[in-house]
Amino acid sequence: MGRRFPIPFPFVNPRAARYSAHHMKIHPLISDSASLAALVERLSEHDFVAVDTEFMRENTYWPELCLIQIASVEEAAAIDPLADGIDLKPLWDLLVDNEDVLKVFHAGGQDLEIVYNATGKVPHPLFDTQIAAMALGYGEQIGYSNLIESMLGHALDKGARFTDWSRRPLDKRQIDYAIGDVTHLATIFPKMVAKLRKTGRGLWLDEEMERLADPSSFAFDPADAWKRLKLPSRNPAVLGRLKALAAWREKEARGKNLPRGRIVKDDTLADIVGHPPKAQEDLAKVRGLSAGWKNNDIGARLMAALADAKPLGEDELPDRGPSRPGLTKDGALVADLLKLLLKIKAKESGVAPKLIARTDELEALAAGVRKDLAILTGWRFEEFGRDALDLVEGRLAFATVNGKLKMTRSLEDAE
Repeated sequence: MGRRFPIPFPFVNPRAARYSAHHMKIHPLISDSASLAALVERLSEHDFVAVDTEFMRENTYWPELCLIQIASVEEAAAIDPLADGIDLKPLWDLLVDNEDVLKVFHAGGQDLEIVYNATGKVPHPLFDTQIAAMALGYGEQIGYSNLIESMLGHALDKGARFTDWSRRPLDKRQIDYAIGDVTHLATIFPKMVAKLRKTGRGLWLDEEMERLADPSSFAFDPADAWKRLKLPSRNPAVLGRLKALAAWREKEARGKNLPRGRIVKDDTLADIVGHPPKAQEDLAKVRGLSAGWKNNDIGARLMAALADAKPLGEDELPDRGPSRPGLTKDGALVADLLKLLLKIKAKESGVAPKLIARTDELEALAAGVRKDLAILTGWRFEEFGRDALDLVEGRLAFATVNGKLKMTRSLEDAE
């Protein structure tokens, strides 16, 4: 994937220590190509840029990009992607092709999706402050305003958070609110790096950031759309129809740029696959569809998708439940003990449990799996995996001492 920025990465710009959100130069809204190109050229000289976006997606399938905010330690600006004739290519090139500049986001999943939709690439190298916060004791999925308040000691103005960002013109308060997101992000990022260096946890995040930057996370195949739905049955024929109709709906939504629910709601889709209509005119009787579906083009396309549906093969059928293969009733109890151990270890280290281990890994370990588990390698093994392995193999136990829960090791292990 090109150059990577392990933490501590080569963040040596001494200007970062002298600048803060109060010292940055704030530009007027950028709405022309020349100003944007000049800004990008200056930003490209820095070790990192903070990035945020404002978008609308309530009435569309694809998120509508309405504003892009970006900052270095010296300057910040909001860019209007809806401005007539503006060429965003220099900005996209900075975000997805410039490997010398780290891109900093907070909870950046939807921002990354927008960049991917525009370029077919994901910003790289990147750093997500929400993920880093999990390694620094701020809990799981801390919100941006709470993180800023914790690290900088002041609350953010939330007055413009419900803005319709697609409307023009934007007033000064709206633009200032939007830019504030990246000026504060550019301020806390060096502070987070310093804490990661001090705790030695920076390298823990390398794998997480690379996973976040994986383009396959955003290349969503309509054929997989059914996997995101609540399954109405485990019957192969029913699931085959669900797979076919979910893919059909995904393509219709994309083609019309409408939310999936505007095409057919999930509940209606489940009703159709459970009780498929024999003819198109029967669609008029389906709850959630208008009478027009009995003879319109979209109704015909739905019926064609149903006709082409094939039962799912054995290899495609989902697991029967959250339990992993081989997880017996006793194994489920062991998994519960592992969850308790994870809670204890996470509290001791000040790291969010979610960053250390996933539930499916705990269940796999309880079921006897020992290969290809992240908790048995690297820093996760040192922080949790070794004790977890000792617990499931009888070398570690829980006990209460003076009313407090303690972990004790077997005498054989102690010797």
